[in-house]
Amino acid sequence: MMDWTTLDLSIAGLSEHYQNGDFTPRELLRHLMSIEQDDPHNIWIERLTEQQIEPYLNELEKHEPASLPLYGVPFAIKDNIDLAGIDTTAGCEAFRYRADAHAGVVARLIAAGAIPLGKTNLDQFATGLVGTRSPFGACRNAFNPDYVSGGSSSGSAIATARGLVSFALGTDTAGSGRVPAAFNNLIGLKPSRGLLSTAGVVPACRSLDCVSIFALSVDDANSVLTVAEGYDEQDAYSRQNSFDNSARRYTLQQSPLTLGVPDASNLEFFGDQSARELYGRAIDHLRAIGHTLVTVDIRPLLDAARLLYDGPWIAERYIAIQALIDTQPGALLPEIDTIISRGRNFSAVDSFTAQYRLQQCRQSCDRLFEQIDCLVTPTTPTCYRIDEVSQDPIGLNSRLGTYTNFMNLLDLCGVAVPAGFLPSGVGFGITLQAPALHDRLLLSLANQYCESLEITTGIAAGHRPTRQPATDAAVDTVDLAVCGAHLEGMPLNWQLTERAARKLESTTTSASYR
Repeated sequence: MMDWTTLDLSIAGLSEHYQNGDFTPRELLRHLMSIEQDDPHNIWIERLTEQQIEPYLNELEKHEPASLPLYGVPFAIKDNIDLAGIDTTAGCEAFRYRADAHAGVVARLIAAGAIPLGKTNLDQFATGLVGTRSPFGACRNAFNPDYVSGGSSSGSAIATARGLVSFALGTDTAGSGRVPAAFNNLIGLKPSRGLLSTAGVVPACRSLDCVSIFALSVDDANSVLTVAEGYDEQDAYSRQNSFDNSARRYTLQQSPLTLGVPDASNLEFFGDQSARELYGRAIDHLRAIGHTLVTVDIRPLLDAARLLYDGPWIAERYIAIQALIDTQPGALLPEIDTIISRGRNFSAVDSFTAQYRLQQCRQSCDRLFEQIDCLVTPTTPTCYRIDEVSQDPIGLNSRLGTYTNFMNLLDLCGVAVPAGFLPSGVGFGITLQAPALHDRLLLSLANQYCESLEITTGIAAGHRPTRQPATDAAVDTVDLAVCGAHLEGMPLNWQLTERAARKLESTTTSASYR
């Protein structure tokens, strides 16, 4: 009989369990479905029944464990992402509808062998960073139920942290995949916009939306990304990945990197000295493992962040549910109605004025990343109790987005990683950030960071999921002169960059060269 206390829910761990015959996917799911049936943390909007899961198990039994990359891996889905045959609510009963088909990203995961266990709770219409804005109950932090879990992808984070699934899908427009990861001691990947299809996802800000991944290890985040990514014609914002950002680049860490750290004047912790100290320790550790740290000014990024909720992008949230909010405004929670209803008031002049300001911020952001490989910020300045948020629901929510709101506006990708615990017992984290299509660079750095600190994720204290060690680029180098197709920007340049080549200089060939 399986000793479930030794269960390794990581993707590699489950693969080993299946190969060893420790249990079958059916037995695993029966065990997971028996845990926390009373749902004290308000994780689920709909937890699937055995009957609803049976078709997925039947299909899985046609395959061998080694034949599918996510064979028998249980996952959860934020309830603004469609799962065929199951209702999607986006946290609003009046909006409820039965999904006819899987969202694009869900279809890819199921085809790879993953098994959905249910739809998770969220801040209504994915508007919030606290996890308390839901008619299905406030999501409670996995470590301290008096504290917020982070939103809007709160239920997905808690399900992963409490060992109910191996990974979960969220969405991340303003920080909804990173803030819950920090508070619940998880890896939170906000991929480059467009890498994961948003077809079948209820829009928040459609031009900025991003499906995110909660995982128990960086390896798992990379594995899920590898399966889930891909161009989708059904998503107008889908984009092709680049070779330099492909799965084969994961753990090809090119050390040392130059990491940007915000100037002290850019950092705000709202009086939380413990959070400040944890961030300082994380920075010190990144330096200790060989990276170069430089101080940078992130004021243009913070300026861009204010545009997300104070600018015309609120109109996108209004467009997404215009029919509902115009005909049944009482269907929305008061704070959600307050935020989204403002979308009616922006003009075309407001939109272009904000676009001009954002473009200035983007230019400054581009110049910043010409100096550094990666920016390292706190994921959040602090964490609040649920009763504190109820007294100031908009103000405290806004504070939690200090270091997250700008990322999609500026087309950055990010990985949130654990960086210790606050005195309340809730998690604190840092976020690694870089321009779009540098996801594997960030994941490689995150893997190196987590490995060197032997970080434990979720609530499984003392248990570390199986991880793939980072592979540093070779220390020994040789000078090489190239021409033709291996030049920068040419078709074969990747053969050099994949092997950690660095351009030393550009020159011209002799006039007599033939």
